[in-house]
Amino acid sequence: MKELAGYLPDIGETAFETRVLTFNNKKGTVEAEIPLLTTDQLQKVITKVRTASSEILKSFSVTELVNIVDQAIERLLDRDSPYRQKAEKLLPIVTGYDEEIIRLGLTSYLKTFRKKELQRFLAEDFGNPLLLDEFQPRIKGGFSKAVGPDVLTHIWSGNVPALPLWSLISGLLVKSGNIGKVPSAEPLFSGWFVHLLVEIEPRLANCFAVIWWKGGDEERERFLFEQSDVVVGYGGNRSLQSLQSRMPITTRFLPFGHKISFGAVSQSSLDARKAWQAVHQAALDVIRYDQQGCYSPHIFYVQQGGNVSPREFARFLANELENFQTRYPRRELSMEESASMAAWRQKEELAIFSHPDSEVLSNPSNDWTVVYEENNLHFAPSSLNRVVKVMAFENLHDILPFLAPHRSLLQTVGVAASPKELFEWAELFGKAGVTRVTALGTMTSPEAGWHHDGRFNLLDLISMVDIESSAESLSEQLAPYVD
Repeated sequence: MKELAGYLPDIGETAFETRVLTFNNKKGTVEAEIPLLTTDQLQKVITKVRTASSEILKSFSVTELVNIVDQAIERLLDRDSPYRQKAEKLLPIVTGYDEEIIRLGLTSYLKTFRKKELQRFLAEDFGNPLLLDEFQPRIKGGFSKAVGPDVLTHIWSGNVPALPLWSLISGLLVKSGNIGKVPSAEPLFSGWFVHLLVEIEPRLANCFAVIWWKGGDEERERFLFEQSDVVVGYGGNRSLQSLQSRMPITTRFLPFGHKISFGAVSQSSLDARKAWQAVHQAALDVIRYDQQGCYSPHIFYVQQGGNVSPREFARFLANELENFQTRYPRRELSMEESASMAAWRQKEELAIFSHPDSEVLSNPSNDWTVVYEENNLHFAPSSLNRVVKVMAFENLHDILPFLAPHRSLLQTVGVAASPKELFEWAELFGKAGVTRVTALGTMTSPEAGWHHDGRFNLLDLISMVDIESSAESLSEQLAPYVD
């Protein structure tokens, strides 16, 4: 099955060199054919997107753009629509994830971009979203307007399907022309979404480009970055550092690198009735996209003193992961992933000899692994792919010294705690470097308007233009109606 990937504005050419990215597993085979632009063609794309951004996109009101995105999302949520059916059919082949994981994950994710959620998103960052349309009065005097870049470039990663929607929709809401570089691991969804937007509003046809080149192509990257106003990059820290080295000082770079997340379970949630819910929600956070997101948990710290002990929590979690394996099987691993997991597991099994209270739980096929540890709160990432640790603790302050060395890498903590504990723990976790506190079971589903890695999704993209009160006062003296 061959699928055309990416999206190009009308640059007056029909002949493009292409590359075919092949995805093959037991679910089938997909060949994604995507254009590989020359620097001359890339120059035409940049010019076209910049012109369309300035002359067309910025003439839309933010309300009109919200309605366009809402219509696109509504069609993607409709399981009878051709785009949704294509996504449900092809993404499991391209990514290897279970069909039901894709279906449920897409629905949960797409709902965060409905109209009411986008309105919250805009209000969260701007307070008054009309700042994006025209000058608005400021409390201190004068007026201000928010202006998005003409060319916003995205370097996307492919660890989670449809992830590019966050930055692509953000760019559209601030009225920027968007050029996105798709990852080789999942090159399809962002192009589908742009095609859908253009079907709904043809005037947007030249405001986007979704392209590809092999990672590390310095010539194309440098060429594009030199003509971009803002670049948003996703990926590992080394790859982001490499991108930054090719960025001119005049280009604003917003990197989103590797992060680590974990869970914290209070004894207040560990009675006979509540414990199963906490375990079930924790297991959901582990299986969704096999921990490939920055917000996926590597460790669950479980407090002692509840009716269900941390060791029992670990065993219940292992049982729940086995149940989910039957319903939502883990994707097939590459040789490198299998080797990494085997090495990690071997290290943990050897460590048990020096920690007799520890335990390694898994099924015969090693489809999942739960490591339980007592008297050890050391914070370290797992090997991913449904591999997680459960660590027993008495007081939350005991955990904090182990988080401190990883401050720059911390992102999400999934919490099951009483109302009083929630705010006390959030205060401590925030000081330790955590930027998002959420409920167990929602770690992989950020709310609309969340502060990604503690930053603003929209405000970081725009520039503010101010009319100071002195200019307004002088203009009044020069008005034709002045006596």
